Amino acid sequence: MDKVERVILAQNEDTFQKAGYTTIQQWQVVKAPARRRHYRYDHAQKDLSAFIASRSDIDDLVPVLVALQIEWNKLHNKLAHVSSTQLTEPSDESKPKDHYKELAELLDLPPKELLRLRKVWGNDFCNILRSMQKKRMDLRIQLLNGSLVQYWRATRIWWDEVQQQIPQVASRPIYFISSNTHVFPNLLTGYAQNNQQEILRILTDAHDHAMLAEWSSVTKANRGIENFLYYAFKKAQQYANDDQLEKDFIRQVENSGITRILSAQSFDVEAQVIELDKINYADMDQRLITSDTEVLQDSDALIINIDYPLGIAAYNLLRMIAENTEEILGIYIMGKAATLNGVIGDIMIPNVVQDEHSLNTYLFQNTFVASDLTPYLQFGTVLDNQKAVTVLGTFMQNSRIMDVIYREGYTDIEMEAGPYLSAVCEMVRPKRHPKNEIVNLYQLPFDLGILHYASDTPLSKGKNLGAGTLSLAGMDPTYGSGIAILRRIFEKEIQRLKNS
Repeated sequence: MDKVERVILAQNEDTFQKAGYTTIQQWQVVKAPARRRHYRYDHAQKDLSAFIASRSDIDDLVPVLVALQIEWNKLHNKLAHVSSTQLTEPSDESKPKDHYKELAELLDLPPKELLRLRKVWGNDFCNILRSMQKKRMDLRIQLLNGSLVQYWRATRIWWDEVQQQIPQVASRPIYFISSNTHVFPNLLTGYAQNNQQEILRILTDAHDHAMLAEWSSVTKANRGIENFLYYAFKKAQQYANDDQLEKDFIRQVENSGITRILSAQSFDVEAQVIELDKINYADMDQRLITSDTEVLQDSDALIINIDYPLGIAAYNLLRMIAENTEEILGIYIMGKAATLNGVIGDIMIPNVVQDEHSLNTYLFQNTFVASDLTPYLQFGTVLDNQKAVTVLGTFMQNSRIMDVIYREGYTDIEMEAGPYLSAVCEMVRPKRHPKNEIVNLYQLPFDLGILHYASDTPLSKGKNLGAGTLSLAGMDPTYGSGIAILRRIFEKEIQRLKNS
């Protein structure tokens, strides 16, 4: 971002090209951690393009960019009095803390905050500080087309890519999941368990003593082994000298009836279509197996799993899927949330959602209860009967707002459940979802389950997943939720097949 002068927002490549950005396909592809958007950078014009899925992306992007510019220019003023020698890495490796402490004092920052910046920017730390010293930031933001029609068109492009690769998706029964892209391929292929020795060998060769010590601990306790292996597999992919491990995994994913569909022309939401009759049930995670699992080999149903979108995009995507498929048998939403009464790693099961988009309060029967998850958790606690609030954006929340939310009995803060429930409302009612009403969604003709795992405790400063990397404890609620969802789908589908 230190080189960017203009940020351009649009929904798809066609919109960029019609606005005169005809070479956008040649721009450098860049990424932002924890933000699933397509970004491309034009070195010549210093333009950054961002592909957006809904107005929620604007709610997310603009406050962050404004805050970046404010903080950049504050540091620019502070750096005017700092010598160039102080903006270099310490030559004496034994005294880095003293060096950063002096620099933090000059910048009027707590040393811990400066070290966090050092960790985020890595080897570019000093270069970015020198850029800050040299110039003020004056970002420009341009939205090429913000019409509702354009967002629908982008959603249509996304769905057309799915339907083009899996034509039968329109005529087969569907179980819809909104989660992430790693849980279900890992659970359904059993790749990590079946390649345990190779994963441990890679960790040993990489001298990852912390992971090996953790492995020793979980094997002695004989608990949490499966979740450790999923985490270790992720680490092994990072350490591997070649891409053979990744190729083997992709091959097994494809052989297990899982088709990955990457959105190339529109916003960045990956879809996975899972054919229940093609899963190798003998290989999958043993915690999924029931006495009647083999019945599923006669199933004609599909699972559509999407990488959970941001805000209003959730409404657009579920509505598009509902309009273009024959029958939806279940809707299951799994995602991160901030908790006001728990700790990181807890799982929250809401049955009330206050939506800041529609101003509706949705009441519904969550298909999950605490006993569905507790057997598969090692670290966290399950909090059921929770009240969630879907906010427009997390950046603008502060302690005063959260105190009001908590006093009203809401303990679960997230960004997708409200828009999803607005789409659910339109799936069972003959008109568009209302506004500023209490909406009863009990007795739906399909299954509805929402699980939120706590990734943030915003009332405790710095205690969130953004302050560090996803740990083994962070994998625990993710995979516990994934197991509960798949077991529920298998249970419902087995019952449907027996009754047919």
